[in-house]
Amino acid sequence: MIQKLKQRSFKYYALLVVSLLLPLAGFFVYATRYQTGFFSFLALALLVNIFPLILFYRRLKQKRSEVKLQKEEFFERSNLLKSELDKENHIIEAFRRKIVMYSQLKDLVERLGMCLSLEDSARTLCGDLCRFFEPGDATAILYLFDAHAGDVCIVYAEHNRHPVNIKTKRGDMFDQWIIKNLKSLHLEDVKNDFRFDRRKVDEGEGRQVRSLLSVPLIVHSKVIGILRVDSPKPSRFHKEDLRFLKAIGDVAAVALENAQMYDKVEDMAIRDSLTGLYLRRYMTERFQEEMVRHLRKNTPLAFIMIDLDHFKQYNDTFGHTAGDLVLKHVAMLFKEHFAAPGNLLCRYGGEEFCVILPDCGKEAALALAVGFVRRVESTSIVLRRTRTPVTVSAGVAVFPVDARTKDELIQRADLALYEAKRRGRNQAHAV
Repeated sequence: MIQKLKQRSFKYYALLVVSLLLPLAGFFVYATRYQTGFFSFLALALLVNIFPLILFYRRLKQKRSEVKLQKEEFFERSNLLKSELDKENHIIEAFRRKIVMYSQLKDLVERLGMCLSLEDSARTLCGDLCRFFEPGDATAILYLFDAHAGDVCIVYAEHNRHPVNIKTKRGDMFDQWIIKNLKSLHLEDVKNDFRFDRRKVDEGEGRQVRSLLSVPLIVHSKVIGILRVDSPKPSRFHKEDLRFLKAIGDVAAVALENAQMYDKVEDMAIRDSLTGLYLRRYMTERFQEEMVRHLRKNTPLAFIMIDLDHFKQYNDTFGHTAGDLVLKHVAMLFKEHFAAPGNLLCRYGGEEFCVILPDCGKEAALALAVGFVRRVESTSIVLRRTRTPVTVSAGVAVFPVDARTKDELIQRADLALYEAKRRGRNQAHAV
C-alpha cells in the first residue's frame, strides 16, 4: 500500500515538472535558432516557473512526510496485529496443551481405576508421569508413608520408561521439606534456592537434580505420600506443570489409598492373622507353579514339614492363650531362619508349619531343617512366669527325587516328619 502511494505521488509530480519544463525547452530552441531577443522573455519565464517549482518541492516534501508517517502507522499497526496474533496463538497453544494434558489425565484415571494392587498402580502412575513431561529426561518418583518406620519410603521410580534404583530410600532434603511443610514444591534450579543449603545439594546421592516438582498426596486431610518429578536440567518445569501435577496427585492419592486397602485385604486373605505366615490355601496354589518351573529348569525343589512337639500340653497346662504365644514365638524364629529370598513360608494348620525351598537339594534342605530344630531348642518362652522349653520336629522331601506330584511330595514330607517324631522328636529326618 505504501509503495503504491509512493508510485502515484511520483507520477503526479513528474507530470507537473514535465508540463512546466517542456514549454521552456521549446522557447529555448526557438530563441537559439530564430530570434535571440526572445531570451529575455525566456529568462522571465524561468523566474516565473521557479515559484511553482518551489511550491511543488514543498508539496513533495509534505507528501513524503505524510507517506512516511503513514508508513510508520502501517508498521505500528502491523506490529500490533502481529503481537495480537502471537498472543492468540499462544492462548490457542496453551488451550491445546491443556486439552492434551487433561485428556492424558483422563486416560491415567481410567488406567489407575483398572489397577488393583499397589505395585501396578505405582508403575502406571510413574510411567505416565514420565510420558507427560517429554522429552525423556524426567524421573518420576513415588514415596508412601511406612507406618512401621514412621517415615516415607520409596515405592517406585522410573526414568525414560525404565525402573531406576534411587539410593535415598527415605527421601532427600526436598522430600523432607514436603513432609515438614505439607506444601507443593517447584524449584527452577535447586542450586539457586535460598530454602536449601547449596553444600547439601552438591553432596547429593550422585544422581544430578537441577529442577524439581513435588506434591504431597493427601486423602481426607491425611498425608499418605509424595509424588515427585525431577530433571538434571535447570528451568525444566513451569508453574502450569505444577498445577497439572497437583491435579494428578489428587487423583493418584485416592487410587493409591484404594490400592493399599486392596493389598491389605488380599494379604489378610492369604496370610494367617496370628503368625503372619501364608495360609495353606495360598501355599497349595503356589506349589504347583513352583513344581512346573523347577521341572522345566531340571532343578530340585525341597519341601520341609515342621510340627511343634507336645503342643497340646501347652494348652492343657497354661491355656489356649499360652498356645498362641508359643505359635507366635516359633513362627518368629521360623521366619528368621528361612528368610532367604524365594522361600515360601506357610502355616500348614494347627501347630504345623511348612516351607518350600526353591533350587535346594536334599542335603542342604536337611541341614536347614536341623539348624532350625537346634535353634528352637536353644530358646525358651515364659508362660505364666515359668520359663518353658519348646522343641519341634521336621520332615524333608525333595522334588523330583522323592515324588513327582504335589500331593505325593507333601505326603512324603509328612511321613518323614512322622519318622522324626517316632525316633524321639526334637530332630529332623529326610525321606
